[in-house]
Amino acid sequence: MKKITITTLNEMKARGEKIVVLTSYDASFTRLSEEAGVDVLLVGDSLGMVIQGQESTLPVSVSDMVYHTANVARVSERALIVADMPFMSHGTPQQALDTAGRLMKAGGAHMVKIEGGAPQVETVRHLTERAVPVCAHLGLTPQSIHQLGGYRVQGREPEAASRLIEDAMALQQAGAQMLVLECVPAVLAEEVTRNLDIPVIGIGAGPDTDGQVLVLYDMLGISVNRIPSFAHDFLADTGSVPAALAAYVQAVRERRFPAKEHSFS
Repeated sequence: MKKITITTLNEMKARGEKIVVLTSYDASFTRLSEEAGVDVLLVGDSLGMVIQGQESTLPVSVSDMVYHTANVARVSERALIVADMPFMSHGTPQQALDTAGRLMKAGGAHMVKIEGGAPQVETVRHLTERAVPVCAHLGLTPQSIHQLGGYRVQGREPEAASRLIEDAMALQQAGAQMLVLECVPAVLAEEVTRNLDIPVIGIGAGPDTDGQVLVLYDMLGISVNRIPSFAHDFLADTGSVPAALAAYVQAVRERRFPAKEHSFS
């Protein structure tokens, strides 16, 4: 199997081929996900909720992220591995560099993901100038959940939508090589995707982004948390985990997921 790199993802965007992303936190699901054809494995700080039983992602530590990233990297043969920078681990550019170094050197990540817009631009620039690939994350940013006042769709007001577009452009200019858009109106996500050169991955952001990501436990319908409306239970459709993973990959590739009911206006 040919190794997926950021060059691969850029080529997929250029061809209009959908990029399939899924979270993974351990060796077994990593192996199954790669066999199903997943392109990018995101070791998300969502593990705090689906693995640890926390109420949010905030308690997740850098050590937690390194441990789970290493579990994924140890058996991965094909996918690009992206690791979340957890809450309060990147308050300054130097702290961010230290955290990214641990995630890449000890964890085996190929890229790190940072939540936030304008305040993170200098940090993204600091990292990318030092050979750390960065995936940005805009829209609903779970690490800011208390500031946002809950898990709500972002960018519905014209001013907020304009600010998100400006942030996306600034992050790309700073060197970000991929962007996750979470819980934004489908029309806004399509505009961002069209205007950026880098791959844009949606979650609750409609069908017109370059790719899709879901939390593994949500797409299997086994999360201890409330399953978000933008997810779909592929396990219920298929009856086995390998079949569910394959169905998810195929549905994204064939543009059948997300459907209208998984999107926001």
